[in-house]
Amino acid sequence: MADTPLLDRAFLERLERLTIHWQRSFAGLVGGHNRSRFAGGGQEFLEHRHFHQGDDLRAVNWRAFMRLDKMFLKMFQIEPRVPVRLLVDVSKSMAAVSGQKFLYAKQLVAALCYVGLVRLDTIQILPFSGRLKEGKSAGGGRHRYRPVSEYLGALEPEGSTDFLAVVREFLNEYPQRGLVIVVSDFLDDGSCEKALQYLADYGNELMLLQVWGDEDRTPPWLGEVDMVDAETGQQLRIQVDEDARRQYTEAFDAFSARLKEIALRNDGKYSTIPTSLSLDDAIFGTMIRTRSIA
Repeated sequence: MADTPLLDRAFLERLERLTIHWQRSFAGLVGGHNRSRFAGGGQEFLEHRHFHQGDDLRAVNWRAFMRLDKMFLKMFQIEPRVPVRLLVDVSKSMAAVSGQKFLYAKQLVAALCYVGLVRLDTIQILPFSGRLKEGKSAGGGRHRYRPVSEYLGALEPEGSTDFLAVVREFLNEYPQRGLVIVVSDFLDDGSCEKALQYLADYGNELMLLQVWGDEDRTPPWLGEVDMVDAETGQQLRIQVDEDARRQYTEAFDAFSARLKEIALRNDGKYSTIPTSLSLDDAIFGTMIRTRSIA
């Protein structure tokens, strides 16, 4: 439901210590995790956030501490910033079987947006299937999160995936280099690999988050099965035995390995995220281990 929060308040508070991480230095731009977002000349004050152990003491509002006996950090805006763009797969394959993949992807994107907003990153959410949909931009602090959450909650799955067409449209509309986070199952009748390489070749840093359900990796059926393509509606009758299931799983794992290789050879990040993994473990386990966030 669009009016149901994607993430609860307690989970959002745990996200406040995190930072979206990237490796490249983009000429003339700064990132939200740059130390210069704190006190300094020529910066615009935006908001306070709670102090956590390890934060820069120079940014503490000591007057507020004397008044309230609580420590708050002063957050400042500095321009121009590295754009963080989230390409979010909203194709029908994301809602196949239980539909859990689609909701999980939206919650994952909501968490990343909150992390970015707290750290004053410039966030753009760009849904896609066969083409880019109307997106949502936000920046300037946690108080901008609610409209982002409502926007994500209202998204519905539609259309078939065409990575090549989407990437060509993206590079035409967004020529400024930055961090591109792709949240998808990466299931496309055409190859998504060439399209992802295009993103990197144009100077963007990639973060690939492969969201998948157990049925994507290991078919849960045996015997004669009527398969229906979630995106095209095409039907196919096949015979599934244990050997076929094993081969399917091996093909899925090989595909995932190629996605990881594309990300790593271009100095990017890759995380494989099954929906059977709790969102907490995905964020505070998998994505921290891969240094997608820190």
